[in-house]
Amino acid sequence: MKIALCSSFVPFVQGGYRNIVEWLETELKVAGHQVERIYLPQVDAPDLLFTQMMAYRWVDLTESADRVICFRPPAHFIPHPNKVLWFIHHVRVFYDLWDTPYRTFPDDAHHRAIRAALHESDTAALKEAKSIFTNSRVMSERLRTYNRLDSEVLYPPIAQPEQFHCQGFNDEIAYVCRVEHHKRQHLLLEAMRHTITPVRLRIAGKASNSTYANELRSVIVKYRLENRVAFEDRWISEEEKIKILSECLAAAYLPLDEDSYGYPSLEASHSGKPIISTHDSGGVLELVTDKYNGLLTEPDPKALAEAMDAMYLDRAKARDMGRNALTRIGELNISWEHVVSRLLA
Repeated sequence: MKIALCSSFVPFVQGGYRNIVEWLETELKVAGHQVERIYLPQVDAPDLLFTQMMAYRWVDLTESADRVICFRPPAHFIPHPNKVLWFIHHVRVFYDLWDTPYRTFPDDAHHRAIRAALHESDTAALKEAKSIFTNSRVMSERLRTYNRLDSEVLYPPIAQPEQFHCQGFNDEIAYVCRVEHHKRQHLLLEAMRHTITPVRLRIAGKASNSTYANELRSVIVKYRLENRVAFEDRWISEEEKIKILSECLAAAYLPLDEDSYGYPSLEASHSGKPIISTHDSGGVLELVTDKYNGLLTEPDPKALAEAMDAMYLDRAKARDMGRNALTRIGELNISWEHVVSRLLA
């Protein structure tokens, strides 16, 4: 089968939204299919949204592809008689993030009109799909709430999960992820002020916003955490990431209302490590169960400090939760075999 994988991208910004496309491409080729990956740039600028949507509408793959699979908006506007969606999120500032500080424009008549038109256009384009899959229950619920559409949850695996392994348990809580305010690395830094054990913190990932990265550095200096916190503001290699996760005491992932469980959580699980997260982390809660394969707290530095200390003080429990993290992957049927079978059904 000739399959076109269609998605949007933000130039020079890496992330899981690219991985889901590129890793699927590899698996489909292994299964014997011909695959083309098609990206067009996209930015969340309100007055450019509809122009960008039309750019995708003019992409005609009807004669060249047997099936198109669309991911990140506005790729779902591509017309095709055999269109399947693996929908990973809306343009969130016009959906679930409208009434939050992450909306950077006013709640006025102009932007409300854009929002209404976007909802209507999205719904029409989504209805064209032969099947709609999402990356989490959170996303399925948003589609039902905002677009009145049903979908099937299809959890995204990682590439070559066999690379990840458990080498031991040192004194570090590892947060390996793109550095963004909504990923809330600052909460863990603030938590380090309140820990009572020698537990350490490692934050590794490139910041797309230098202002936020500088804020994190200021907190480290202000509270004299230099000897207990390592902050690597860069894209670390896969080999480095595998090593960090194989040796850490636990992993952390505490985004605000995430669309899915997030690759950092899944990579930690494949490494046999428990995960620290928060009750408001969205899709992460579909993977992490409190005291089973990790610890869930309120998004409060003192509560997070208690969780970090608990990992340090009870290594046996941390190991047990790490083993359960591996078991949880199977419980949710997170595998490429399942993904490929459903997308091509």
